[in-house]
Amino acid sequence: MPMLSEEERLALFDHQVDQLLKKGYPKAAGVTELKFLEYLTPLKDKVRSLTVDKPDFEKGYLPFVIVVKNELVDTQTALERVDFKGKSGFINLTPHTSDTFQPITSVSIPESLVYLLVDIDRGYATRNVTPDEAFTVISKQNRSPLTIDEGVNLITHYPEFLVKNNCFSLLASRTGDKRVPALWISNSRPRLGWCWAGNPHTWLGSASACCRIGV
Repeated sequence: MPMLSEEERLALFDHQVDQLLKKGYPKAAGVTELKFLEYLTPLKDKVRSLTVDKPDFEKGYLPFVIVVKNELVDTQTALERVDFKGKSGFINLTPHTSDTFQPITSVSIPESLVYLLVDIDRGYATRNVTPDEAFTVISKQNRSPLTIDEGVNLITHYPEFLVKNNCFSLLASRTGDKRVPALWISNSRPRLGWCWAGNPHTWLGSASACCRIGV
């Protein structure tokens, strides 16, 4: 795939920032727009040094996305701001909530409230593979599975990244049982739900990334 130039990377970053502002993220975070931008601006220098390819939605590849942690904007509020063909996202994680799913110990999440998720793959190759098996595959590739925060931010920036024949599990968020959170399309809306770790689905892969960069 063709590489993104520095100019293209910075333009992509600015576009993501603009989208967050248009979706009302500063108000949702309880801060001024200026303060919200103070969180994001240091990431721009990190973008300058990235070596990434151009987005390819058909293949399920994104060079990077800005991740806003749920500590700043909670998961429910973030999903309400997703615009998937005119419809927002919703949560159905019964008997759990999004807060009970926490990052697994083998992934390193930056301490900053915002960070970059880099070199993202939607998981086409892990469709119809159980989440347990997909985790092994991703680990052998020296890549990382995604958290709930990261999945929600992916479809916040790029709702078209979620497609019915390749929805994706978020293997890096767990709650101590066999449930694995995932994002898929339900009644024409993005749904944050869960599937069993040992069950494969033909339409469900497991998303991954190469790294995370904080400030």
